[in-house]
Amino acid sequence: MIQALAFYLFAALAVLSGVMVITAKNPVHSVLWLILAFFNAAGLMILVGAEFIAMLLVIVYVGAVAVLFLFVVMMLDIDFATLRAGFIRNFPLGVAIALVLLAELVLGIGAGRAGALKLGTPDPATAPLAGVSNTEAIGTLLYTRYLFLFEASGLILLVAMIGAIVLTHRQRSGVRGQNVARQNARRPEEATVNQSPEVGSGVKL
Repeated sequence: MIQALAFYLFAALAVLSGVMVITAKNPVHSVLWLILAFFNAAGLMILVGAEFIAMLLVIVYVGAVAVLFLFVVMMLDIDFATLRAGFIRNFPLGVAIALVLLAELVLGIGAGRAGALKLGTPDPATAPLAGVSNTEAIGTLLYTRYLFLFEASGLILLVAMIGAIVLTHRQRSGVRGQNVARQNARRPEEATVNQSPEVGSGVKL
């Protein structure tokens, strides 16, 4: 009973969050709804016994959403004054989302401790390694049979990271660039300057 209730709760919130991601006008709100969708998808993965996928959704994807938020701020030139002005207006919505996530955590932890929640387990007939956990089986396959593909995916991600840096490291008016050679050639006595201002005169910049 509680497993079915948790499934419908996670599924409904995941669908609702996905709809809000594409209908929200503010890109920051879309990012927050996307984070909520990832958390609910992770809950669904735990119900079917794929705890490794659930961990990836929370750690990797939510972390990537934080980076996505930074890209949105840098590329769209969002007015932070407008965001601060709307903080109080959107505060009840943020509290409601936080309460929903808290209720899901309490429900899941309570059901797991009570033994009412039966997590899915891989079928031994189809599992590559019978008798081991989902995470251990995936790790064994990644570092044995699919080692070269795993390394290739790492190289692809490295190229993507370099491309993202190149895209964001562009010349913009009013932004001072970093002179690495000048910083490396700076001597210790040039790094700091001791000032002895008189009382009441302030500091000269």
